[in-house]
Amino acid sequence: MKLLSKDAELAINLLRTNGFEAYAVGGCIRDMIMGMRSHDTDITTSAIPEEIKKVFSSFRTVDTGIKHGTVTVLINSNPLEITTYRVEKGYSDGRHPDEVSFTRNLQEDLKRRDFTVNSIAYCPEKGFVDPYGGKKDIEMRIIRCVGNPGERFREDSLRILRGLRFASVLGFEIERNTAEAMRECKNLLDIVSKERIFSEISKLLCGKNVKSVLVNYSDILEVVLPEIKEMKGFDQHNFHHVYDILEHTAVVTESIPPVPYLRFAALFHDCGKVDCFSLDEKGTGHFYSHPSISAKKAENAMLRLKSDTKTREKIVKLIKVHDTPIEENERIIKKRLRSMGEELFFDLIKLQRADTKGLAPEFHDREKHFDALEKIATQILKSQECFSLKDLKINGNDLLKKGFCGKEIGSALASVLEAVIEEKVKNEKKELIAFCLQNKQ
Repeated sequence: MKLLSKDAELAINLLRTNGFEAYAVGGCIRDMIMGMRSHDTDITTSAIPEEIKKVFSSFRTVDTGIKHGTVTVLINSNPLEITTYRVEKGYSDGRHPDEVSFTRNLQEDLKRRDFTVNSIAYCPEKGFVDPYGGKKDIEMRIIRCVGNPGERFREDSLRILRGLRFASVLGFEIERNTAEAMRECKNLLDIVSKERIFSEISKLLCGKNVKSVLVNYSDILEVVLPEIKEMKGFDQHNFHHVYDILEHTAVVTESIPPVPYLRFAALFHDCGKVDCFSLDEKGTGHFYSHPSISAKKAENAMLRLKSDTKTREKIVKLIKVHDTPIEENERIIKKRLRSMGEELFFDLIKLQRADTKGLAPEFHDREKHFDALEKIATQILKSQECFSLKDLKINGNDLLKKGFCGKEIGSALASVLEAVIEEKVKNEKKELIAFCLQNKQ
């Protein structure tokens, strides 16, 4: 089994022929053992930064993190991070080591790492170095801390989210002592930067095992996602639902394509239900106005997490309309395409399709409906039918020439577009101008 790229093998061989130890290490080895493609290969070595740069003097090098022993070497235009074996001491801020010192001992370097599955080193000449049983844990599909889990999380509390992320992405179980330490240390997540939290949660949500992580570790995640706290155990008292709000949310999140903004939309789509819950005289639960309330809470959450504006806006727009039914009607779909745009329209179908999978089994038969909506919309786009202002055969300049001015122009274009969609007038220049003039009077 060939684990390393030619560039990584070249770098390791160069270091070893110059008298230094060198291994590929960490996530790249974990992924390759699992048969997954790894995009980055990290190399660790007994050589200190000055020695690394000397070995690779004929290559371009970048002092990426020279204080922490990392030099980036460009081989065939591919960047390889090469880091000196190191020992870390003191984590007074709960995130970063106070002191980093170099060592010639690989075991000491592997000892400082977070999880056993990430503490495996490999080189073609020596094979695997696995002092903490990472290969076995990969085989058993377990996330386990290196050494004492409480110490690992107190050193760097972001590791709590990283562990949950690995469980979601890899589909692994979290070892009991590691899970207990996560819960004991969960409030340390308050000191982690919102940007790092957003990055980890984005990856976690896109994991294949996200449902299990959301349901089983909600007590940890609620520290950084307080919106999910009230969802857990909240009985919806509605025949459409067999799950509480959190379980329903988890099913929907896992059912939508693994794109970050879609998964966030699924995560928050019902987060406002608790705020607007009511029971009718028959004891049936209702959640009037929950899309708008959920959208507002989602917007606040994404602002808190310092999401980029484009992602936040997509999430909010989707949640606002997620509960609005769409008829299998060409004119109605044209209007939706006009108001929402092509991308958001198809995203809405994805969210509604996933939302249906979170309902009681007897309501899972709507796949044909969503297939029909996609087919009609695709045909409208393929036929280049008119459903937006840019599709009209006239524009504002045409109306200016006919005596329209100011707000009249926008109003006239909106009216004639509506008429075209309703098939009251053809999308031809003469007919469109005549319609506008007629309705100007």
